[in-house]
Amino acid sequence: MKVRFVIAVAAFHFVALLALLPQLFSWTGVVVCLLGIYGFGTLGINIGYHRLLTHRGFRSPQWLEHTLVTLGVCNLEETPAFWVGMHRRHHQFSDEDADPHSPGAGLLWAHMGWFCFERPGEERHVVTTRYAADVLRDRFYVWLERGGAYVVVLLSWVAFFVTGFGGALLTGNPPGEAAGFGASIVVWGVWVRTVAVWHITWLVNSVTHRWGYRNFETDDDSRNNLIIGIVSNGEGWHNNHHADPRSAKHGRRWWELDVAWLSIRLLAALGLATDIVRPSRDVPSNRSAPIE
Repeated sequence: MKVRFVIAVAAFHFVALLALLPQLFSWTGVVVCLLGIYGFGTLGINIGYHRLLTHRGFRSPQWLEHTLVTLGVCNLEETPAFWVGMHRRHHQFSDEDADPHSPGAGLLWAHMGWFCFERPGEERHVVTTRYAADVLRDRFYVWLERGGAYVVVLLSWVAFFVTGFGGALLTGNPPGEAAGFGASIVVWGVWVRTVAVWHITWLVNSVTHRWGYRNFETDDDSRNNLIIGIVSNGEGWHNNHHADPRSAKHGRRWWELDVAWLSIRLLAALGLATDIVRPSRDVPSNRSAPIE
């Protein structure tokens, strides 16, 4: 068991509960948390880590790619190279014994148990060199792999506190109250947001390989799940994704809202996303309704 990792995850959940204390609650903190779920979760993980870096579903200027990936790093979902490697391994062995997080080993295992243990073939040096060698050709990602990710995370925490503290001072609050407000912003903007993004990501790993409907016949148990699709801003249309992994667009039917895809389209309109990989497979025309 990765004891230190398990302790860190448990500690984050515990600290996030401090948001329930009246002195650490603020509506500003709630708004910062919700915006952070989009900014760090959707832009950082869904687009930066997943659709851009893992599947190369589109291209962007290097500064923008690094910015999106940096947002992803702030979620403490591992370094880009390791995250990419594990996800590519998931696609290679989806719902087989070698799949890092198949619900076949249990729903709790798929949700969060899998990263508490290191199984053969999932050692860091194996995963990063075998599955993410292309990522490690970028010096920035090598720096993150060698400890730079911790620097990024710590600086983000400081930035949240300084922004909250400074904003409170500028609006006339005394230093003591300003410090309390800054702490509130950190609790909501960092810890609550991080835990929320974790579980949203993990729900895709677990729930969408167990419950939902299928637009496509695939060799795995991937499903499209309406609730997870909405909550995850498009990642929950998982059967669509497994049927066409490189496509930057996951939502395929009219009700399959894909906020990440809409964000990529906005980047394209601004000239910041090019070579966008669009769906290569259509939902079968003879399938008037999804299959369970």
